[in-house]
Amino acid sequence: MRTDMTNPRLPAFDTFIGDLRAIWAAETDDRRRMERAKPLLERLVRDDTLKAHSARWPSTEGRKNLLLYVDPDHHFVVNGVVRMPGRTGSVHDHADAWVLYGVLDGTESLERFERLDDGSRPGHAEVKLSSVTTGSQGKVDLVAPRAIHAEQGGPTRSVAIIVRSQKLGEGTVLQHQYDRDANTVVERYGPTQIPYDLVG
Repeated sequence: MRTDMTNPRLPAFDTFIGDLRAIWAAETDDRRRMERAKPLLERLVRDDTLKAHSARWPSTEGRKNLLLYVDPDHHFVVNGVVRMPGRTGSVHDHADAWVLYGVLDGTESLERFERLDDGSRPGHAEVKLSSVTTGSQGKVDLVAPRAIHAEQGGPTRSVAIIVRSQKLGEGTVLQHQYDRDANTVVERYGPTQIPYDLVG
């Protein structure tokens, strides 16, 4: 946990990081880590102090994430996303990373897709929408490695907190992005990471 008392981290977030570190120290399997972390993130995104703080977070439009925390020992990452009203998200996966996605403010829809083709044609992919889950404050989704999905903004500004088993962003891990209309898939790096401290 943070020890810099001149600019202390928000208490709810500081507790969350300490609890995550305890889970990562006790478990070696990323799926099990994420399953245990899910109720912790559910509690965090219901915290009204954090929600009020997020009202001044900058937009992450233009393929950006707020980089809230990178663990120096276990390498898990906590990101923030601030979406403008009606924002359309791309269809993508997170390669071999496990991801928890929790809505802190506003509403968003998580769309999940299934791949119909066998992947034998380079650059070609056919995906079909299989489910849509609408979430408001407190809703957390667990997204497994290679799971194809998209997050869509609601009618108002929305904010989400994301826990990743590893850092995703420019120059790290190649992920897949799918174009449903063209039936294509490309590899690309994840969003640009913008360091942002959650301090009072």
